[in-house]
Amino acid sequence: MIRRIVAVAGLLSLSAGPVFAQVPIDQGVRIGITYAPGTRPGMLVLGGVPGAVSDSVRAIIARDLDFSDQFEMIYLPGGDNLSIGAASDDGGTDEVFVNYQLYSALGADYAVSITEGVDSVLSIDLYDVRGETLANTLALPIRAEDPEFRQDIHRVSDEMVRSSTGTPGIAATRLLWVRRAGLRVIDSDSHDEKSLPSVGNVYSPVWHPDGNQYAYVDFPGNSQINIGSLDSGDVRAISADAGGQDFAPAFDPLGRTLVFSRASGDGTDLYSYNFIDDCCLQRLTVGRFSDNLSPTFSPDGRRIAYVSTRSGLPQIYVMAADGTGQELFAPFDYGVTGGSYAPEWAPDGLSLAFHRDVAGSPQVFIMDVATRSVKQLTSVGRNEDPTWAPDSRHLAFVSSRTGSSQIWVIDIDTGRTRQVTRRGRAKLPAWSRRLTR
Repeated sequence: MIRRIVAVAGLLSLSAGPVFAQVPIDQGVRIGITYAPGTRPGMLVLGGVPGAVSDSVRAIIARDLDFSDQFEMIYLPGGDNLSIGAASDDGGTDEVFVNYQLYSALGADYAVSITEGVDSVLSIDLYDVRGETLANTLALPIRAEDPEFRQDIHRVSDEMVRSSTGTPGIAATRLLWVRRAGLRVIDSDSHDEKSLPSVGNVYSPVWHPDGNQYAYVDFPGNSQINIGSLDSGDVRAISADAGGQDFAPAFDPLGRTLVFSRASGDGTDLYSYNFIDDCCLQRLTVGRFSDNLSPTFSPDGRRIAYVSTRSGLPQIYVMAADGTGQELFAPFDYGVTGGSYAPEWAPDGLSLAFHRDVAGSPQVFIMDVATRSVKQLTSVGRNEDPTWAPDSRHLAFVSSRTGSSQIWVIDIDTGRTRQVTRRGRAKLPAWSRRLTR
């Protein structure tokens, strides 16, 4: 029979701060009966035998769980000072010691343990503290030299979130954005920033649904839509018929169709293009000297929301994917509401995010698709170009709230915000889907 207890070292020491490099809100110390659980489950990330790899993995997983905004993260005085213990009984059988009563007293509903085995394999265990059971266990081979190793850790984090809440996390994702006319990519936890191959001045970057390819426009340059690949590093131009300046590409949910804006002497209109067969250009709007731009597909691929100036100031319209049934989508007041820009449909299909001019400054709004009710999400500084995380709960956007334009993330359920980028001037972010191996 397996007995469960905990190894505790320096539990009441106040000399050291939290071990994880995180930016939690209201990070406090909660010990024993002083902890009052909130509506979110408490999460405790346990220590283990110190090691360069396991310590790094532990820090990444703790940060991922924190950034999911699904848990009340529990931080202890003395930092990383709780661990799962192991021993052998008289018969030589290994035993795992877990003190569920202590974890529960600390306010934990779940506890995660990361231990390094003898075969260069990490064991990541999720304990259901209230149920006093091992809820999930994953084995992660240590491949620190593998460029996908960080994403593998993020995938473990997302699985821990799924096991705890029923919905996977968003750690195994990346953000594209533009800095100094070049294309950058960064992990969702603000680490592992890289430059991506690009030609010309990057504008309107967007992910292909496969999470490997991306599209962007060389603008003002030759205003050509280019397709890049993370795996190969290749960049190629699509061979859509010439006829104007192309920009603002968007893929349908299956990655088969590319819709983009084309500007000519008659205005700016939306066109669809068969991305798989690299052919078959089709005009979707007829602007008649108005501009139609910034398309975004609904998750089922049946509708496209976009910006049009047909009513005067730019506002959000919607149509079927074949261009029929065009109508106003996001309500506005003539002469009162400012222009609306950069719509993006939430992955769950329930909301639409965009930015709108408010007293001369752009602010992020979200619209409930069913009721078409609109609410303002930001108010400090300039905030624009929102892009959804796969959970339809988090939005990344560009904000000047600290001075220079940087990418921030907001949890629309709690209002918690965090900064993603800190150098240069960031613009035009695009959040990927969850990335699989």
